[in-house]
Amino acid sequence: MLNLVWLIPLVLMLALLAGVLICLFRKGAELAHVPTIVGLSISSAVSLILLFTSQGGVHVAITEGYTWLSLGGMHVPITARLDGIGLIQLNVVTCISLLVAVYARGYMLGDPGYARFFAIISAFVFAMVMLVLVGNLFVLYAFWEGVGLCSYLLIGHWYRRPSAAKAAMKAFLVNRLADCAFLVGILLLWHGIGLVGAENLATVGRLDFDVIFDAVPALAQRQPDLLWWVGLLLLIGAIGKSAQFPFHVWLPDAMEGPTPVSALIHATTMVTAGVYLLARMSPLLLLTPDVLLIAGWLGAITAVLGGLIALFQDDLKRVLAYSTVSQLGLLFLAFGAGVNGELLPLAVVAAMFHLITHAFFKALLFLTAGNVMHAMGDCIDMRKFGGLRKVLPSTHILFLIGALALVGAPPLAGFWSKEGILGLLTLEIGNPQYGSVFAIWLFMGLLSTLLTAIYTFRAYLRTFWGDVKLPAQAGAHPHEATAMMLAPLYILAVGSALIGLVIASTGALAEFVLPIPFLTDPHAHPHAGWWLVIASVGLVMAGATIAYYSISTSGVAAKRSGVPARFAELTSNRFYLDEVFYFCLVAPTQHLSKMVGIFDSQFIDRVIRRGATIPSAIGGRLRTYQTGVLPNYALTMALGIVALVALAFLRG
Repeated sequence: MLNLVWLIPLVLMLALLAGVLICLFRKGAELAHVPTIVGLSISSAVSLILLFTSQGGVHVAITEGYTWLSLGGMHVPITARLDGIGLIQLNVVTCISLLVAVYARGYMLGDPGYARFFAIISAFVFAMVMLVLVGNLFVLYAFWEGVGLCSYLLIGHWYRRPSAAKAAMKAFLVNRLADCAFLVGILLLWHGIGLVGAENLATVGRLDFDVIFDAVPALAQRQPDLLWWVGLLLLIGAIGKSAQFPFHVWLPDAMEGPTPVSALIHATTMVTAGVYLLARMSPLLLLTPDVLLIAGWLGAITAVLGGLIALFQDDLKRVLAYSTVSQLGLLFLAFGAGVNGELLPLAVVAAMFHLITHAFFKALLFLTAGNVMHAMGDCIDMRKFGGLRKVLPSTHILFLIGALALVGAPPLAGFWSKEGILGLLTLEIGNPQYGSVFAIWLFMGLLSTLLTAIYTFRAYLRTFWGDVKLPAQAGAHPHEATAMMLAPLYILAVGSALIGLVIASTGALAEFVLPIPFLTDPHAHPHAGWWLVIASVGLVMAGATIAYYSISTSGVAAKRSGVPARFAELTSNRFYLDEVFYFCLVAPTQHLSKMVGIFDSQFIDRVIRRGATIPSAIGGRLRTYQTGVLPNYALTMALGIVALVALAFLRG
C-alpha cells in the first residue's frame, strides 16, 4: 500500500509530458486539459486512500522511490515520508487542485495558451506534491524552487501584458531573496550536524529529517547560536513563500495571472509551502523559541496589515489577495503560540486546521470572483459594477458562503479554525514570561477578525447588492458561469460550510496529526472559552454593520467620512511598502549595476583592448625581419650558429 504513493507524482509527471508534447506538436490543444484532470483525479483518489488507511501521528512510513543522483560517495535517493502532517497537506494539495483544474477547463476555454497553461499546472502540482512527500530537506529545497519556477510561469501566463510580466518577475525575485536565506540555512544545518557526530553520513544523508531531528538536541547544547541562525534562515524562507511581512509585496500583484492560478497559489500550493515547512521542522523550532517568537510577531503584524490594506481596495481579486496575506498571518501567529514548547504540537494542529479550511473557502472565493470577472468581460473593478445577485444568482450564493466562512461566522468552517488559533493564545496570557506578548497577539488576532468582516462584507455588498450596474466590457447580456465551472464550486461550498464542523466535533485532525514525531504529545486539547466565541461573533456582526454603513445606497461608492483622509490614502497605497522595497533594494541594486557597468566598459574593456594590441605590436616589429631575401636569412643562420658554438665553448 505504501508504494502506492509513488503513483501520485508519476501520473502528474505523465500529465506534464503529455502537455509538453501537445505544446510541441500543436495538435489536440483543445484536449490539453484531459491529462491534467485525469492525473489529478488519480492523485486525489490515491491520497484519500492513503489518508484513510494510515494511522498518522508518529507512525512514519518511509519508502524509497528512485535514486536522483549517484556520484562517487554521494547517493541521493528520493524517499517519501508519510506521516500525519504530510498526508493532510498532500490531500489538500491534490483535491483542491483537481477542483481548480476542472473549473479552469471552462474558464480558460479559447485561450491561445490553453495547452501551455495545463502543462504548467501539472508541473506546479507535481512540484508541490514532491515537496510534501520527500524525506530530505535538501531534496525538499529542489522542489521548493520548482514551485517557485512554476508560479513565475503561471503568473506570467499572459506574458504579452506588461503588468503580468512585471508581476511574474516581482514574485520570482522577491521569493529568490527569501530562498537564498533558506539555502544558507540548509547549508549551516548540514555543517552543524557534521559537528555533532554525523560527519560519516553521506553528504546529503545528513539532511534526512530523522537525522536532523536526532541531531538538533546535541546541536542546541554545543552550538546554540548556529542553531538559532538556522531556525531564523528557515523562517525567512517560509515567510517568503507564504507572503508574510515584509515579503508579502509579491502576492497581490500575482493577481495578474488567470483566476484559476490565483486560486491555486492562494489556497493550496505555493503560499501553504511556508506553513508546511514550519510544521515539518517543528522539532527543530522547538529548540529555537526566539525564532517562534519572531514568527508570531510577523504573523500578527501581517494579519493586521493585510486587513487594513484590503479595506480600501477596489479590485475584487486584490481584496481577496490581501485577505490571503492576513489569513496566512494567523497561521504564523499559531506557530508563535508554541513559543513555550509545550503548546507547539497544538500550534501545529491549529495551523493545519486553518490551512485546511482556508483552502476550501479561499479557493471558492477566488473562483467565484473568476465568475464575476468572466461575466463582466474581464473587469474586476468594483466601482464599475454592482447588483450582480440578479445577474449571477448562483455565483452570489456561492460567494456568500465563502465570505461567511472567511469572516468566521458560525457554524461555517472558518469559525472553528480561527477559534482554535485564538483559543490557543488565551492559554498563556497568565504566563509570567510571555503573557503580555500573548495578550497583544490575541488583541491583534481579534482586530484582524474585525477587519476581515469589514472588507469581506464591503466587497460582497458592493459586488452583489444595490442597483444593477454593468461595465461596458460586459456586453448586453452577461450570463452565469457554465455548469462545468459551477460544479466544483458547489463541492468547495459544501467543504467551506461543513469541514470545520466535522473536524472540530470529531477531533479527527488532532488524533491524526498528534503525536508529532520528536515532539511530546501534550495530552490536552484546548477549546476556546465562551467569552472568546461571543467576542469573535460580535466582531463579525460589528464588521458587517460597519461595512453596510460604509458604502452608499448604490453599493459602489465608499464613504470615507469617518476615516482620516491620510490614513485612507496610506492604506490605499499599501503603506508605500512597495516604494520602500524599491528604495531599499531595487534602486541600490540598479545604481550598483550602473557603477559595475561603467567600471566594466571604462576599465576592464580598455585593459582588454590595450592588451589585445600587444601581440599586434610585437608582430609588427618581428615582421620587419621577414624580408624575403635569402642571403639575409643565410647570414642570420650563420650568426646564430656562431653564437651557439661560442656559448658552448664558453660553458666548457
